[in-house]
Amino acid sequence: MAATVLIPALNEEHRIAATVTAAQAVAGVGRVLVIDDGSTDETGARARDAGAEVLSLARNVGKGGALQAGLEHVGASADIIVLLDADLGETAREAAALLAPLAEGTTDMAIATFPPPVRRGGLGLVKRLARWGIERLTGIRVSAPLSGQRALNRDAIAAGTPFAHGFGVEVALTVRVARAGLRIREVPTSMQHAETGRDLPGFVHRGRQFLAVARTLARLSFERQSADTSAG
Repeated sequence: MAATVLIPALNEEHRIAATVTAAQAVAGVGRVLVIDDGSTDETGARARDAGAEVLSLARNVGKGGALQAGLEHVGASADIIVLLDADLGETAREAAALLAPLAEGTTDMAIATFPPPVRRGGLGLVKRLARWGIERLTGIRVSAPLSGQRALNRDAIAAGTPFAHGFGVEVALTVRVARAGLRIREVPTSMQHAETGRDLPGFVHRGRQFLAVARTLARLSFERQSADTSAG
Protein backbone atom coordinates (compact mmCIF):
# COMPACT_ATOMS: atom_id res chain seq x y z
CA MET A 1 0.00 0.00 0.00
CA ALA A 2 1.30 3.43 -0.94
CA ALA A 3 1.90 5.84 1.92
CA THR A 4 0.72 9.44 1.97
CA VAL A 5 3.14 12.00 3.43
CA LEU A 6 1.72 15.05 5.20
CA ILE A 7 4.11 17.98 5.68
CA PRO A 8 2.78 21.02 7.59
CA ALA A 9 4.85 24.05 6.65
CA LEU A 10 5.08 27.65 7.80
CA ASN A 11 7.64 29.96 6.15
CA GLU A 12 10.03 27.16 5.17
CA GLU A 13 10.94 28.35 1.67
CA HIS A 14 14.62 27.54 2.16
CA ARG A 15 14.17 23.89 3.15
CA ILE A 16 10.84 22.70 1.81
CA ALA A 17 12.02 21.71 -1.67
CA ALA A 18 14.76 19.45 -0.31
CA THR A 19 12.30 17.90 2.16
CA VAL A 20 9.75 17.21 -0.57
CA THR A 21 12.34 15.73 -2.94
CA ALA A 22 13.67 13.41 -0.25
CA ALA A 23 10.19 12.31 0.81
CA GLN A 24 9.18 11.53 -2.76
CA ALA A 25 12.22 9.30 -3.16
CA VAL A 26 11.22 7.00 -0.27
CA ALA A 27 10.10 3.59 -1.46
CA GLY A 28 6.43 3.07 -0.72
CA VAL A 29 5.48 6.76 -0.81
CA GLY A 30 2.76 7.45 -3.33
CA ARG A 31 1.68 10.98 -2.43
CA VAL A 32 3.30 14.00 -0.79
CA LEU A 33 1.01 16.75 0.44
CA VAL A 34 2.43 20.00 1.81
CA ILE A 35 -0.02 21.97 3.93
CA ASP A 36 1.06 25.60 3.59
CA ASP A 37 -0.10 26.96 6.94
CA GLY A 38 -0.58 30.61 6.01
CA SER A 39 3.03 31.23 4.99
CA THR A 40 4.07 34.73 4.02
CA ASP A 41 7.04 33.58 1.92
CA GLU A 42 7.42 31.26 -1.10
CA THR A 43 6.92 27.99 0.79
CA GLY A 44 3.92 26.88 -1.24
CA ALA A 45 5.43 27.76 -4.61
CA ARG A 46 8.71 26.01 -3.89
CA ALA A 47 6.94 22.90 -2.61
CA ARG A 48 4.83 22.80 -5.76
CA ASP A 49 7.89 23.31 -7.98
CA ALA A 50 9.54 20.36 -6.21
CA GLY A 51 6.62 18.15 -7.20
CA ALA A 52 4.44 18.15 -4.09
CA GLU A 53 0.71 18.60 -3.97
CA VAL A 54 0.05 21.79 -1.98
CA LEU A 55 -2.93 22.64 0.18
CA SER A 56 -2.79 26.37 0.94
CA LEU A 57 -4.55 27.59 4.07
CA ALA A 58 -5.79 31.17 4.11
CA ARG A 59 -4.53 31.76 7.64
CA ASN A 60 -2.19 30.14 10.11
CA VAL A 61 -3.98 27.46 12.15
CA GLY A 62 -0.99 25.80 13.85
CA LYS A 63 0.57 22.41 13.33
CA GLY A 64 -2.34 20.33 14.58
CA GLY A 65 -4.87 22.28 12.55
CA ALA A 66 -2.72 22.04 9.43
CA LEU A 67 -2.34 18.28 9.83
CA GLN A 68 -6.08 17.88 10.32
CA ALA A 69 -6.76 19.91 7.17
CA GLY A 70 -4.30 17.71 5.30
CA LEU A 71 -5.86 14.51 6.58
CA GLU A 72 -9.34 15.68 5.59
CA HIS A 73 -7.98 16.63 2.16
CA VAL A 74 -6.58 13.17 1.43
CA GLY A 75 -9.63 11.51 2.98
CA ALA A 76 -10.14 7.75 3.08
CA SER A 77 -7.49 7.20 0.42
CA ALA A 78 -4.75 7.13 3.07
CA ASP A 79 -4.07 3.63 4.39
CA ILE A 80 -0.74 4.76 5.81
CA ILE A 81 0.23 8.33 6.58
CA VAL A 82 3.70 9.66 7.31
CA LEU A 83 4.04 12.92 9.22
CA LEU A 84 7.20 14.90 8.49
CA ASP A 85 8.39 18.34 9.53
CA ALA A 86 9.08 20.77 6.71
CA ASP A 87 12.66 21.54 7.79
CA LEU A 88 14.09 18.01 7.57
CA GLY A 89 15.70 18.66 4.20
CA GLU A 90 17.50 15.68 2.70
CA THR A 91 17.17 13.70 5.95
CA ALA A 92 13.46 13.22 5.18
CA ARG A 93 14.64 10.20 3.18
CA GLU A 94 14.89 8.32 6.46
CA ALA A 95 11.12 8.11 6.54
CA ALA A 96 11.82 4.73 4.98
CA ALA A 97 12.85 3.50 8.43
CA LEU A 98 9.43 4.45 9.78
CA LEU A 99 7.58 2.60 7.05
CA ALA A 100 9.51 -0.65 7.47
CA PRO A 101 7.89 -1.86 10.74
CA LEU A 102 4.43 -0.99 9.41
CA ALA A 103 5.10 -3.00 6.26
CA GLU A 104 6.24 -5.90 8.44
CA GLY A 105 3.08 -5.64 10.52
CA THR A 106 5.04 -5.29 13.75
CA THR A 107 3.72 -1.89 14.82
CA ASP A 108 0.81 0.48 14.31
CA MET A 109 2.67 3.75 14.85
CA ALA A 110 6.39 4.30 14.36
CA ILE A 111 8.10 7.33 15.90
CA ALA A 112 11.50 8.60 14.77
CA THR A 113 14.16 9.30 17.36
CA PHE A 114 16.91 11.77 16.53
CA PRO A 115 20.63 11.77 17.30
CA PRO A 116 21.79 14.14 20.07
CA PRO A 117 21.60 17.81 19.03
CA VAL A 118 24.72 19.48 17.70
CA ARG A 119 24.30 22.39 20.08
CA ARG A 120 22.55 22.66 23.39
CA GLY A 121 19.08 24.13 23.12
CA GLY A 122 16.75 24.55 26.07
CA LEU A 123 16.65 22.92 29.47
CA GLY A 124 14.61 19.90 28.40
CA LEU A 125 11.58 20.95 30.44
CA VAL A 126 9.07 20.43 27.63
CA LYS A 127 10.36 16.98 26.79
CA ARG A 128 10.36 15.92 30.44
CA LEU A 129 6.81 17.18 30.91
CA ALA A 130 5.63 15.36 27.79
CA ARG A 131 7.40 12.13 28.76
CA TRP A 132 6.03 12.28 32.30
CA GLY A 133 2.50 13.00 31.12
CA ILE A 134 2.46 10.19 28.58
CA GLU A 135 3.73 7.70 31.12
CA ARG A 136 1.25 8.87 33.76
CA LEU A 137 -1.71 8.60 31.38
CA THR A 138 -0.78 5.39 29.56
CA GLY A 139 1.93 3.56 31.49
CA ILE A 140 4.32 3.61 28.55
CA ARG A 141 7.59 5.54 28.38
CA VAL A 142 8.87 7.04 25.17
CA SER A 143 12.25 8.65 24.64
CA ALA A 144 11.09 11.08 21.92
CA PRO A 145 7.64 12.27 23.03
CA LEU A 146 7.79 15.42 20.89
CA SER A 147 9.04 13.84 17.67
CA GLY A 148 6.85 14.94 14.79
CA GLN A 149 8.21 12.29 12.43
CA ARG A 150 5.74 9.40 12.52
CA ALA A 151 4.15 6.72 10.38
CA LEU A 152 0.65 5.45 11.20
CA ASN A 153 -1.49 2.67 9.80
CA ARG A 154 -5.26 2.93 9.41
CA ASP A 155 -5.96 1.74 12.97
CA ALA A 156 -3.61 4.32 14.47
CA ILE A 157 -5.03 7.07 12.26
CA ALA A 158 -8.53 6.28 13.49
CA ALA A 159 -7.45 6.18 17.14
CA GLY A 160 -5.21 9.24 17.09
CA THR A 161 -7.32 11.71 15.17
CA PRO A 162 -8.67 14.34 14.96
CA PHE A 163 -5.29 15.86 15.61
CA ALA A 164 -4.90 17.99 18.72
CA HIS A 165 -4.30 21.69 18.24
CA GLY A 166 -0.91 23.36 18.21
CA PHE A 167 2.22 22.01 19.87
CA GLY A 168 0.36 19.30 21.76
CA VAL A 169 -0.31 17.26 18.65
CA GLU A 170 2.41 14.63 19.19
CA VAL A 171 1.61 14.06 22.86
CA ALA A 172 -2.09 13.61 22.15
CA LEU A 173 -1.34 11.27 19.26
CA THR A 174 0.84 9.04 21.45
CA VAL A 175 -1.64 8.93 24.33
CA ARG A 176 -4.66 8.17 22.16
CA VAL A 177 -2.93 5.46 20.14
CA ALA A 178 -1.63 3.85 23.35
CA ARG A 179 -5.05 4.02 25.01
CA ALA A 180 -6.50 2.18 22.01
CA GLY A 181 -4.18 -0.73 22.80
CA LEU A 182 -2.19 -0.30 19.61
CA ARG A 183 1.52 -0.94 19.19
CA ILE A 184 3.98 1.97 19.29
CA ARG A 185 7.62 1.61 18.30
CA GLU A 186 10.43 4.15 18.37
CA VAL A 187 12.85 3.90 15.45
CA PRO A 188 16.38 5.37 15.59
CA THR A 189 17.17 7.68 12.66
CA SER A 190 19.76 10.27 11.68
CA MET A 191 17.13 12.87 10.85
CA GLN A 192 17.99 16.49 11.52
CA HIS A 193 16.04 19.71 11.55
CA ALA A 194 16.60 23.32 12.47
CA GLU A 195 17.47 23.54 16.15
CA THR A 196 15.93 26.15 18.42
CA GLY A 197 18.66 28.30 19.93
CA ARG A 198 19.27 29.55 23.46
CA ASP A 199 18.11 33.05 22.60
CA LEU A 200 14.95 35.04 23.30
CA PRO A 201 12.95 33.68 20.34
CA GLY A 202 14.02 30.16 21.29
CA PHE A 203 12.92 30.52 24.90
CA VAL A 204 9.62 32.13 23.84
CA HIS A 205 8.99 29.21 21.49
CA ARG A 206 9.73 26.65 24.20
CA GLY A 207 7.55 28.53 26.67
CA ARG A 208 4.60 28.39 24.29
CA GLN A 209 5.32 24.72 23.65
CA PHE A 210 5.42 23.96 27.41
CA LEU A 211 2.03 25.60 27.98
CA ALA A 212 0.52 23.82 24.97
CA VAL A 213 1.75 20.42 26.16
CA ALA A 214 0.46 21.11 29.69
CA ARG A 215 -2.98 22.05 28.33
CA THR A 216 -3.04 18.98 26.13
CA LEU A 217 -2.21 16.68 29.03
CA ALA A 218 -5.00 18.27 31.07
CA ARG A 219 -7.50 17.66 28.27
CA LEU A 220 -6.31 14.06 27.85
CA SER A 221 -6.71 13.46 31.58
CA PHE A 222 -10.27 14.79 31.35
CA GLU A 223 -10.93 12.50 28.37
CA ARG A 224 -9.94 9.49 30.46
CA GLN A 225 -12.07 10.60 33.41
CA SER A 226 -15.06 11.11 31.14
CA ALA A 227 -14.54 7.69 29.55
CA ASP A 228 -14.28 6.02 32.95
CA THR A 229 -17.45 7.75 34.13
CA SER A 230 -19.35 6.66 31.01
CA ALA A 231 -18.10 3.09 31.37
CA GLY A 232 -19.17 3.04 35.02
